[in-house]
Amino acid sequence: MRKSNFKKDKALMSGGIVTAFVASLCCITPVAASVAGIGGIASTFSWVEPVRPYIIVLTHLILGFAWFQKLKPKAQEEIDCACEEEAKTFQSKGFLGIVTLFAIVLMAFPYYSDIFFSDKSTEVVYVQEANVQTITYDIVGMTCTGCEATVRNAAQEVEGVLEVTASYDTQTATISFDKTKVQPECIKQAINSTGFTVKEDSEQ
Repeated sequence: MRKSNFKKDKALMSGGIVTAFVASLCCITPVAASVAGIGGIASTFSWVEPVRPYIIVLTHLILGFAWFQKLKPKAQEEIDCACEEEAKTFQSKGFLGIVTLFAIVLMAFPYYSDIFFSDKSTEVVYVQEANVQTITYDIVGMTCTGCEATVRNAAQEVEGVLEVTASYDTQTATISFDKTKVQPECIKQAINSTGFTVKEDSEQ
């Protein structure tokens, strides 16, 4: 009985962490790719985004059931061996609390992922107004603020780019640049190198 409870607790906690991690893959990948300098894999898990709400619900169900199991009134047999069970870290309420908190942090990752990217927009560059051109690209694959930051960073790395805004809601990136220093094709290539894709003929 005790061994069965231990296995059940371990499975529920592991399941909660795994589903929370999978739900965040679409946003963790761009950040990890940028930090590791391997931008080409940034959009690898963008397919997760459409099913993310269902994975989050599954995570809540798993962890909710784990808490129900932990807090429900115990049978006499379980009370008799409670002292042995409490000694096991995996079966403690404290450990389940840590697992739940970690799962929440993972699921909330899309809302704070952009803090992992440095802001390069503070540099002041003087350019003649006649030389400034602004284009908007349709971008395929952006699903969160981490994706936006990946696209922004890639475009800002190109010499001559002055300002970049990206939105995963509209799936676009608007870029202002010095046309005497860089051509739109170079900016497009930089964005495509992240794993996200500029739609052909999307330049506006």
